[in-house]
Amino acid sequence: MSSGAADPRITRADIEAKFRQLQGDVEVGVESGRDIGRVAAVAGGVVALGVIYLMGRRHGRKKRTVVEITRI
Repeated sequence: MSSGAADPRITRADIEAKFRQLQGDVEVGVESGRDIGRVAAVAGGVVALGVIYLMGRRHGRKKRTVVEITRI
């Protein structure tokens, strides 16, 4: 079997260039994942505060005290 006119050799520079390319692709994916995580964390916090607020209002209505003031 003949490999053709020239046998391309893989050099250290070729390997390093490919590794840097793969590393760059991974970093882009990580950054987009972090952005989605931040948005999800903020949205979760807003929802949690809303639920706590509504539960507090309900609790206040259930235990409302009636005060009567009479003048002597």
